[in-house]
Amino acid sequence: MTKREVDIAIIGAGTAGLAAYNAARKHTDNVVIIEGGQYGTTCARVGCMPSKLLIAAAESAHDARKAGLFGIHVGDVMINGERVLARVRKERDKFVGSVLTSIDAIPSQHKVVGYARFLAPGMLAVGKEMEIEADRIVIATGSSPNIPEMFQGLGERLLVNDSLFELPSLPESVAVFGSGVVGLELGQALSHLGVRVRMFGRSGSLGGIADEEIRNYAEHCFNEEFYLDTRSEVIDVSLVKGGVSISFIHRDKGALTELFDYTLVATGRSPNLEGLALHNSGLTLDENGMPLTEPSTLQCDNSAVFLVGDANQQAPVLHEAAYEGRIAGDNAGRYPNVMPGERMTPFSVVFSSPQIASVGVPVGGMSVAERDSYAVGRSLFEDQGRSKVIGKNRGILKVYAECNSGIFVGAEMFGPAAEHIGHLLAWAAQQRMTVSAMLAMPFYHPVIEEGVRTALRNLHEKLIKTDLEVNPCMECGPGS
Repeated sequence: MTKREVDIAIIGAGTAGLAAYNAARKHTDNVVIIEGGQYGTTCARVGCMPSKLLIAAAESAHDARKAGLFGIHVGDVMINGERVLARVRKERDKFVGSVLTSIDAIPSQHKVVGYARFLAPGMLAVGKEMEIEADRIVIATGSSPNIPEMFQGLGERLLVNDSLFELPSLPESVAVFGSGVVGLELGQALSHLGVRVRMFGRSGSLGGIADEEIRNYAEHCFNEEFYLDTRSEVIDVSLVKGGVSISFIHRDKGALTELFDYTLVATGRSPNLEGLALHNSGLTLDENGMPLTEPSTLQCDNSAVFLVGDANQQAPVLHEAAYEGRIAGDNAGRYPNVMPGERMTPFSVVFSSPQIASVGVPVGGMSVAERDSYAVGRSLFEDQGRSKVIGKNRGILKVYAECNSGIFVGAEMFGPAAEHIGHLLAWAAQQRMTVSAMLAMPFYHPVIEEGVRTALRNLHEKLIKTDLEVNPCMECGPGS
């Protein structure tokens, strides 16, 4: 058996692991990065990029169908499912290729292929061929789709986001289980591409929306396109000849049984920690087997082990994974002089249509008592000028500020261009701008961002305790 001694071992070569490796290299050259699966990162291979490629095709089809709004008639929209998915894979492979190019540039002595597990604190086995003694360890093993037991007998009729993009063509029908980010994005995209979709949730959640009014508004909008029940009652899911039989209680029609080509399970992801033999690591584990981790440093207990990215389930989005990797790589490099990283304002986007964005403090999900410290501003996009011009005038934006200081702390939005508006609001929250300072910024005309100004003005009125009635026509016109 080969034995190695290193300063830092990084388990996992995904987004967080690669960021940790680059940060650790600034402190020592005696480092290894261990990968047991495919190189290429979850985002590039099966996550962010292929899903957005599918969504782009879906938006194109959806916009073509809506062209009549502008007096443009394109006839029947014909969708070639084989070509749709072929383009998804082709462009996806280019994104993966760029990641592989950067991995190829890593010196061969720094790369170890195989699945790692703890033999003892600071001691790893990789497969049956190698033992690595590491002074510091960064765990960046990512996550995998969680498949509840009721779906595990569906065989090839079971899809997850890892396998959806490998279909030879678009199916005729898909039942989507899970109304979170992944289920909502992929389910709506399939619907726009002509697939018959029914979506089943359980807890009432929808795309991570915290505010009840926004969530109800969004659920109504989605139900105009496909059947969505966020509190569904599913009686049976069975593999039958020709597909998957699903029996459920339809909210209007009562008990139904329908046949679908596939079932897409998007019921969350679980951290890839099971094979690490963490019971040998010396770390303190919670009741779920997760190492106790300090969010600001990513350090587990007071040990020389750091847990980052999707593996720690703290903020499962790419930009946070990369940032956590940098924090952990630096801390592993300078250990024991561990330093907290200044965390970014929480920010997430759902690429549905309309889009969903959440920024900063989740005031919309707080209890009535907890909300007492915050003021809430609101605007609707149904009469917003630019949104009406482009035929995308649906949505709500709510913005939040501290009552005492007037400092802007966050927002939640379901509406047009939320991915862009979310960035502006995340930057404002991270800079701890006041609402007054935000209103002093320029707002061009006519743009969707004028809806942000409407919400901020409403918020400002709440802060100064006035109730000025605003003519919505003047909010986005010459009198604004």
